[in-house]
Amino acid sequence: MSSFEHLHLEIPKSDKQRIVIIGGGFGGIQLVKTLQKSNFQIVLLDRHNYHTFQPLLYQVATAGLEPDSIAGALRQLFARHKDFYFRMARVTGIDSERKVIKTLVGELEYDLLVIANGSKTNYFGDKEMYNRTFPMKQIPQALDLRSHMLQNFEQTVLSKEDEEKDRLTNFVIVGGGPTGVEVAGALGELKKHVLPNDYPDIDFDIMKLHLVDAGPRLLAGMSEKSSAKAELYLKDFDVDVRLNTRLVSYDGRDVVLTDGTVIPAKTVIWAAGVTGNIMDGLPKESIGGGRIIVNEFNEVKGLQDVFALGDIAGMYTAQTPKGHPMVAPVAIQQATNLGKNLMRAQKGKSLKPFVYKDKGSMATIGRNRAVVDLPKFHFGGLFAWMVWMFIHLMSIVGFRNRLVILANWVWNYLTYDRGTRLIIRTFVRNKDYKPGDTL
Repeated sequence: MSSFEHLHLEIPKSDKQRIVIIGGGFGGIQLVKTLQKSNFQIVLLDRHNYHTFQPLLYQVATAGLEPDSIAGALRQLFARHKDFYFRMARVTGIDSERKVIKTLVGELEYDLLVIANGSKTNYFGDKEMYNRTFPMKQIPQALDLRSHMLQNFEQTVLSKEDEEKDRLTNFVIVGGGPTGVEVAGALGELKKHVLPNDYPDIDFDIMKLHLVDAGPRLLAGMSEKSSAKAELYLKDFDVDVRLNTRLVSYDGRDVVLTDGTVIPAKTVIWAAGVTGNIMDGLPKESIGGGRIIVNEFNEVKGLQDVFALGDIAGMYTAQTPKGHPMVAPVAIQQATNLGKNLMRAQKGKSLKPFVYKDKGSMATIGRNRAVVDLPKFHFGGLFAWMVWMFIHLMSIVGFRNRLVILANWVWNYLTYDRGTRLIIRTFVRNKDYKPGDTL
């Protein structure tokens, strides 16, 4: 028996039903907001004390924004909510028979449990990639990449060997989804407009950007028109786009691709996909396709009083045989519907099934370049870029954060400058490095 089983998280007792929510992502915070005026005691657990706006992580990694501008303190966010409690704790598993959550700092009983702990980087079982590449799921990971990138350029100035300079200035991005495309575009902007001013001693023709994807086109979840435009935009930044190509191996120095190409590089960014962040204690029948199986009411298969939503939830139907896309709008809409259903159930009313309303998708590829897919039409270019900025700005948690981000974007646009090219903490990778993807 481990030591934490003797401990209990201290939450005041209440006559109200206790809902425990695991995860302070888009789904978790939307559920708390929906239940704000409900007759429940709400407990939110997360390993961090802040919510991360993940769509802008790549801008932190590429020195466009400071991390606190895309993070919102969870306690501050819900400071006015009654019967709400936040605990910073890493959840290690659940015991559905005892209706208990297990964490590293103790156990907690629940009446209703909502699992909203999202997804983690999918390395497809490749431990080498897990230890040698940079994921893009959390703020610490984005800061690691930023420090590593800037350290490489500082070392390039000092290096006298051409081969070593190539390794230091080459970037390989694995995965042609929105994250991979946006990272490649941001690095292209740095190469073209920013870094030459910082490092006049470096000939930036040696800086090569490679985007590798196993599929036949970029942005597979978007329209073919948007995929084609995104590829053209990337080529304007001299990004080497390699489709129908996989990474075979990477030893920290050289990338080997399926077409036999060897790329010397000390920086490989892994954006090849995500998988559900599944915890211990769930029955096998509840898991499928790397996610927790739920019905149209987000109830977990085989369990009572346990729900899952967002990236972790696999709602497999005839219309969605692979489940819904692992994107923020799905999590937000599921949380809203689940919150309303929980209040309906408490009043003895019937539940309403979840129906996803796809309002479109978008991706940006550097300055004045973006692609937007709406249900009935598609567009790109400057207007799409402005739409992308407005939607993301309005989705940020906190008015202060919106002002900070807007100020940064305006400054960047007017000056072609980025003010956060600081190595605050030196990044040193070692053999025990583990990117923290679990909650």
